[in-house]
Amino acid sequence: MKHIIGWVCLCIPFLFGCTGKKSSNADDKANVNSTFTAADTNTCIAPKYAKGFQVTYTEKGYCLLDIRDPQKEEGGESYHFVLKPKGLKITDALQGYTVIETPVKSTICMTSLQLSNFIKLGELDAVVGITSTRHLFNADMQKRLDEGKTHKIGIEGNFDNEIIMGINPDIILISPFKRGGYDALTEVGIPLIPHLGYKEMTPLGQAEWIKFVGLLIGKEEKANRIFADIEKRYLELTKLTSQVKKRPVVFSGELRGGNWYAVGGKSFLAQLFEDAGADYFLKDDTRSGGVSLDFETVYSQAAYADYWRIVNSYKGDFSYQALQAEDIRYADFQAFKKKQVIYCNMSQKPFYESMPVEPEVVLADLIAVFHPQLLPDHTPRYYELLKQ
Repeated sequence: MKHIIGWVCLCIPFLFGCTGKKSSNADDKANVNSTFTAADTNTCIAPKYAKGFQVTYTEKGYCLLDIRDPQKEEGGESYHFVLKPKGLKITDALQGYTVIETPVKSTICMTSLQLSNFIKLGELDAVVGITSTRHLFNADMQKRLDEGKTHKIGIEGNFDNEIIMGINPDIILISPFKRGGYDALTEVGIPLIPHLGYKEMTPLGQAEWIKFVGLLIGKEEKANRIFADIEKRYLELTKLTSQVKKRPVVFSGELRGGNWYAVGGKSFLAQLFEDAGADYFLKDDTRSGGVSLDFETVYSQAAYADYWRIVNSYKGDFSYQALQAEDIRYADFQAFKKKQVIYCNMSQKPFYESMPVEPEVVLADLIAVFHPQLLPDHTPRYYELLKQ
């Protein structure tokens, strides 16, 4: 299992210190502190799986946060920040770095994935603004909205700058590779920090962005502890499936406007299926993002697949009858005929605001479907077989 091998390799340097990684701007940086001890690993942020951010600790009391697209090995746009304790003066000339005072006390979240980190950390007091509440389930955040402690700032592409300026948060977390109208936000003068967890290609990589948020808000120890529990359970589950002899084939997606939207074979979802002991129907595809296909292409590759994974926001109780009503050709798939559709209704379950930081729970849901003998007592949280 490549996750386990990667974990071992990454832990070796971690045992000897928490130095982080120098960026190409090495000439502008202070010397990296190489004197960290094992005790410091409780509060030191050193990503193991996440590819989109890197932390470099310095001898002068501040750290450097470098952010890049996790789906690109090299090149692409990158973002650079100096995180310094309030009151600390920086005399170094760090070209290309934006200074952020920490711990950050107030944040605007642009996505549910970003919000999921704060929910998992139990630090919703730090969230003073969010965008859509369409799939909001968290009672504590709903209460904050009702009491005016957190504000709705509008939707992507149409943010209310007056509300944002009235809130005056320390930072705004953004998703720069999505549509969003962030150019207008630059006018308000509040630091914009990219949160690229949604572009990570592994479940543990995405979940590890909880450390990123922990670093910003001064909750590093809590973030490390929470992630360690997630990682431990996830790896225990992958060990369960590592020896399965029969791996079912699973496909994903539905037709939308004449196109079938799926994801490539190097994606987060493909890795999740692999770890659950199944083969994704596009596992040999080299793309990491979304893939648009026509029905005939999908049918030629997935007609005899064992399982079909569907996520939507169906109003009411979804069923095989409702699925067939969308397109009669759906009934021709073997997974439909054998009643082996794996389903999650986002209007009924906290898919966006909880799932990103619960990959071990999602993995258990899938294992319980693909290999029920491995987790006979599992109670599904997100995914389960469609029953009717």
